[in-house]
Amino acid sequence: MKEWLLPLIRLILNLLWFFTGGFATGFAWLFGGLLLLLTVVGAPWAFSAWRIASYSFWPFGREIVWRDPDASVVGVGCLGIGMNVIWLVLAGWYLAIGHILVAVPQFISIIGIPFALKNLELAKLSLAPVGRMIRPKS
Repeated sequence: MKEWLLPLIRLILNLLWFFTGGFATGFAWLFGGLLLLLTVVGAPWAFSAWRIASYSFWPFGREIVWRDPDASVVGVGCLGIGMNVIWLVLAGWYLAIGHILVAVPQFISIIGIPFALKNLELAKLSLAPVGRMIRPKS
């Protein structure tokens, strides 16, 4: 495949994603993170919500990976597991269901399969966002 073609395809997919609902999910995650920050108790999860918002706006050409264990990073290791369990019980499960419910008709439409796959990635991310990072695909 030509070197210039893959970035062009990613750009087109990202623009289609953004204008067909990516902006709405991204702003919803930004707003949710702001609400978490205002509660003070939810502040540690606000940054995870904003990370998900970033991915929700522009997902193609990026991937979600676990951070390497590092004592200087909050949310990695045992603390991160505990934070993810709290997140899963209080918010993660119904956010994941929402992304899955959106992905099903996208899969059925066939043309929406790339978007459905991204919604499934967002569902997986919304189950356990702490300790994850988003990086460009290599």
